[in-house]
Amino acid sequence: MAHAGFMAIGAYATALLTMKAGANFFVAAAVGMGIAACVAAVLAVPTLKVTGDHYIIASFGFQVIIISVLLNWPALTNGPFGISGIPRPSLLGFTFAGYRSLLALAVVLAGLAGWVAWRIAVSPFGAVLRAIREDEAAARSLGKDVTRFKVQVFVVGCALAALGGAFYAGVTSFIDPPSFDIHESIFILALVIIGGKGNILGSILGAFVLILLPETLKFLAVPSSIADPLRRILYGVLLMVFMRFLPAGLLRERPAR
Repeated sequence: MAHAGFMAIGAYATALLTMKAGANFFVAAAVGMGIAACVAAVLAVPTLKVTGDHYIIASFGFQVIIISVLLNWPALTNGPFGISGIPRPSLLGFTFAGYRSLLALAVVLAGLAGWVAWRIAVSPFGAVLRAIREDEAAARSLGKDVTRFKVQVFVVGCALAALGGAFYAGVTSFIDPPSFDIHESIFILALVIIGGKGNILGSILGAFVLILLPETLKFLAVPSSIADPLRRILYGVLLMVFMRFLPAGLLRERPAR
């Protein structure tokens, strides 16, 4: 939960480092991931000890803190006006400025994130995570340090979220606090539930569904002032339908070998 908050950390770190320190985009993104990982490690220790509704409340509370900092620290973040003019990603003298080059970079970064997630899933570390999910008490009885495993996977997930935020900043060249509000965290949660929990390809499929389906509103000549609220309503309806009738998502989790 609250992954949009860690996306904000990656986005703002990248924007500030590239614009004020003249850092390369990829160096700035790596630093942003490191900052997000450190924040996640500090946050994980108290929050991962709670479960259920309490964990959800704690997660959203963190996101509220992040948004409040972004809004009320104008000397650093420019407050509610956001940061504009963020440089596009560049590597070895080549700038990713066109749609095709940005799409190629997006595929590479998404592939890298997917590879990391896959490696975790098929490793002994991933097997322990599945055991913790199925029966935490049983995992503890086998001598597994449940808290340590939770913290480690939480840190990795938040670092990858920061990478997504950094790429978002580089593509749009503009970021502001509303870009990373609660609605974005709900959107991320929805694409996982709709695509399929515990399935990497399911998350990708869920992203395609939630991004492409609302685009059909453009063909209905719906005014922009109405289209955005309709998209959010559509997300909510899809989320409720899947949780009620298809809780495993479009792609079920594959049994571990």
